Formats: sequence, structure tokens, C-alpha cells
Amino acid sequence: MKRREFLRNAAITAAVLAASDSLHASTPTHPIPRRRLGKTGEELSIIGFGGIVVMNEQEGEARNIVAEAVDRGVNYFDVAPSYGNAQERLGPALAPYRNRVFLACKAEDRTRDGCRAQLENSLKLLQTDHVDLYQFHALTKMEDLDKVLGPGGAMETMEAAKKEGKIRHIGFSVHSQETAVAAMNRYPFDTVLFPLNFVLYTQAKFGPGILETAQQKQIGILCLKSMAKTVWPADQKQNHPSDPKCWYQPAAFPHEASLGLRWTLGHPITAAIPPGEERFFRLAMDVAQNYKPLDAQEEQALLTGAHGVEPLFHLGNDV
Repeated sequence: MKRREFLRNAAITAAVLAASDSLHASTPTHPIPRRRLGKTGEELSIIGFGGIVVMNEQEGEARNIVAEAVDRGVNYFDVAPSYGNAQERLGPALAPYRNRVFLACKAEDRTRDGCRAQLENSLKLLQTDHVDLYQFHALTKMEDLDKVLGPGGAMETMEAAKKEGKIRHIGFSVHSQETAVAAMNRYPFDTVLFPLNFVLYTQAKFGPGILETAQQKQIGILCLKSMAKTVWPADQKQNHPSDPKCWYQPAAFPHEASLGLRWTLGHPITAAIPPGEERFFRLAMDVAQNYKPLDAQEEQALLTGAHGVEPLFHLGNDV
């Protein structure tokens, strides 16, 4: 074995052992820490509960995992109409804790009337009279941004619903750095939700521009894909048996995934939403309760594993 390979492997092994020691430590009594959400004044848990976790689960299972999350300090929950039956499952499970949590939902329709219909249906399914954050879902193309902000666009519903007390804050999710920056420059959004992980950041330079603009404008920064790594091989894109709720290939479980999450949390963000697979969400809660930033050796090992990996998105060619 060449000396360079030996040193690289030694660094990776050391990082894995360090992560393993942390993950197998006894669960601390202190809750998952919280961070301020931009200029909103809200304080959110550094780990969010993605609604896909309860999608297609039995009602009892949904209640149990929601109760556990709240008990461990998670107060940030996020869901969308496109997540199968996640709203139907999350609403009843979250009802006992509704006044203790920050509930985010999304609108996929770009028109005023379509957005209103989605909002009212989500409120009904979620068994609540308001959501704390309502977001334009996957506001990725510039034409979508033009439509929601234009005459008859969904922003008219957002602003009216805010006056009615049905939503408290307005945000958007995005998979394009260009559109994200344009959106933040055109409207005083409260939050932005976007992918931020070690592969995207280093191999595609995806993320720095969004972080910089959001910080300048004091917009709350929420992140996806912290435990993601790359695209599935062409023959494994559908119904992957080990992670059926992940359309992307996640980082290796548990060590690379935990390092990836800690890497994301080491940036000036409020919270990260783990993959919808329950095992990744539970791992994320473990990491959050024991959270500490990566040291230099851990970061080197993680980023070494990103070299040459195909990122999920590319600048100028976002989907």
C-alpha cells in the first residue's frame, strides 16, 4: 500500500472510531439544542422532523416517533402536500404538542387560487388553524419565481393568509442557487430551505452563494440533504430496497452520514432536515444531542471521500 493511501485510510478510520464513540454514548438528558431563525425571533431545534418520516406509516407508529422527537427536543416539523399521506399522519400525531412546536408546510401551486386551496386543505389535514411557516415548494426555475410574484400569483394568497393569521412567516425551498439568490433579492422572505452537504459544496460549489445572501439579509437558513451523497446508479433509481424514501443515495450509514450532518451544522444555519428514512432521522437526533463541530481530521476524512463524487445538482444546470 502506498504511503499516501495508508495515511488517508488511517485518517478515515480515526474519524469513524471517533464518530462511533459518540454515537454509542448514552443518550444525554439535555435536549437537542436550538438556534435563532434569522430575523423572525424564533428558536428552532438544529434538527427538523421531515414529514416523509411518517409517510405510509401506521397511525400508532407515527404518534410514537413524533412523541419521541418532541421529548428529545425537536420543535421544528416540516411537511408538504406531495409527501403522500404525510399530512394525514402528522396532523393527529402532532396535535397534543401543537402549541409547543414550529410547523412548516409548503405550497406547490403557483397561482393565487390554487395556493389558497392547498393551504386550506393542509390546515384541515394537519388539524390546525395556522402554520408557522408557509413555503413555496421547489421554487427552482426563474419562471416559477416570476409567476408566484406576479399578478394572480401565489404570493397574493401568502400575504392575505398572513393577515388572516393562517400563516406566520413566508419562505421558499429551492434547488437552484441562481433562483434562490434572485428570490431573496426580489422579496423579503423570512426563510430559505435548500440542499447543503459536503459533496454539493465542494464538488459543485453549490451553496456558498445562498448562504452569503441569506446572511446578508438575515433570512433564516434551513437545509436539506445534509446526509445525502450522490445520485443512484441508473439501475437503482426506483424503489431502492434499503432506503425507499430517498430518491438520492445517502451517505454511508452511520459514520459518513453523521460526519456529513455535523459538517452541515458547522455552517451558519438554523436547522437541517435529515432524510425521510426513520433510521437516518434517529441517527440525526443522536448526533444533534451530542453535537460538536468536526475537528480538522474528521473534516479531512469526510472531504477526501467527496473527491470525484457526482453531486446531486450543478450550478447553471439545476433541476
